[in-house]
Amino acid sequence: MTTLDVIVMAAYFAGILAVGIVAARRQGDTGDYFLGHHELPWIAVMLSIVATETSALTVISVPGIGARGNLTFLQLAFGYLIGRIGVAAWLLPGYFRGTQETAYTRLQTRFGGGTRRAASAIFMAIRVLGDSVRVFASAIPLAIVTGWTIPESVLAVAAVTLVYTWYGGIKAVVWVDVVQLGIYVLGGIATVIVAAHLAGGFGPAMAHAADQGKLAVFDWHLSLSAPYTFLSAVLGGALLSAASHGTDHLIVQRLLGTKSLGDARRALIGSGVLVILQFALFLVVGTMIWASGNADPATTSDKLFPLFIVNHLPVGIKGLVVAGVLAAAMSTVSSSLNSLASATTHDFYAPLMRVRDDKRLLTVGRLATIGWALVLAAGALSFRSTTQPVVVLALSFASITYGALLGTYLLGGLVPRARQRDAILAMGVATAVMIVVVLGKPGVFQHLAWTWYVPLGLALTLGVGWGASRLGHGDTPTREPETA
Repeated sequence: MTTLDVIVMAAYFAGILAVGIVAARRQGDTGDYFLGHHELPWIAVMLSIVATETSALTVISVPGIGARGNLTFLQLAFGYLIGRIGVAAWLLPGYFRGTQETAYTRLQTRFGGGTRRAASAIFMAIRVLGDSVRVFASAIPLAIVTGWTIPESVLAVAAVTLVYTWYGGIKAVVWVDVVQLGIYVLGGIATVIVAAHLAGGFGPAMAHAADQGKLAVFDWHLSLSAPYTFLSAVLGGALLSAASHGTDHLIVQRLLGTKSLGDARRALIGSGVLVILQFALFLVVGTMIWASGNADPATTSDKLFPLFIVNHLPVGIKGLVVAGVLAAAMSTVSSSLNSLASATTHDFYAPLMRVRDDKRLLTVGRLATIGWALVLAAGALSFRSTTQPVVVLALSFASITYGALLGTYLLGGLVPRARQRDAILAMGVATAVMIVVVLGKPGVFQHLAWTWYVPLGLALTLGVGWGASRLGHGDTPTREPETA
């Protein structure tokens, strides 16, 4: 790591802190801190969504997938777009009726406060688990390039991200995301150029990749064990995206911050198109690394891109690309901190403590931001490396609860008899079963591809919820009065 690379990285850190502080200035209330007073431009929200869902996992793992295999991972992104279109058509309108502080206020209106808190608690648990993996992943390239230990790298990422998130709230998070997206996309393009040069040119490298079958995008055979066949990737991707972008407060929070339902729809669907292009870029990064002869079979796939950065990128560009990887990590971490603090404040503290004073809630939200930063850092420090790509590991963790969350929303609309106890029972059973399926992989589920986890969780939730509703008395679902 040269002095120039260090200067580039230091300038990046200083720059994003400045952008976050200037963009947000002082936050006066929770509406501004968590939702930007519903004044966020849809283009900024669209770019922020892409940056948030990308994280270091995409930047690190997807090139490894491209280097080791082909482009069939891209089918997942096609499913992502389909899922977002469904959310824009059927779920988003409900979020713009009345005042909703979090994604789970809507469940309180339909079922009651207990359902809202149960869904929010599930969101918190799985968000911490998945984002701990993301923080750990971001520490890999930082440690390789700087020579720091993994714990030192984790603490560095967490500390810088906490500063602008704590100060500026969602406005700072969104505008810094926009900058970070540009940084890591430029890093990906720079890597393609350098790797293609080492491979003898972009055209010859792609021709060689095509001859070896590495440019195949579609896999039409049917399988429950292969994650990237057309049916499993598109269906699994569509339901995963519907759950993450329709029920996960990490994304819904941004959509609620736009000026109107129309703006939210434009931001959501536009992000689906951009994600396809972004996945294609980083898969091609992996293809070029392979074509240049730098995909050593003895190296784990998640280290291929970081090692290429260290060994082959020019001075200065190396610092920029590492900053891009960190940008991807920090965009997700900052989003998690703000959304977790929002859920803590509005779904638990305010209704349970019966607090409506906005200044007090803002203080609680800031303290919650600090608390969740410590939790994510601790989770990342407890994580250990794995031979499985971290992007697949994190998506598998998220899939434990995404089916249950999406199923609960659909249960409220499709089963009029369903009551609060039916919804909570369905969420609990589906989540418990999916924990066993994902982490234990028993019997028939041993070879089930992770792309089928959300469809399975969704089916379990709807089935249990419908069955429980048939065992009750009366046709009217019980509801609790809506609180703050």
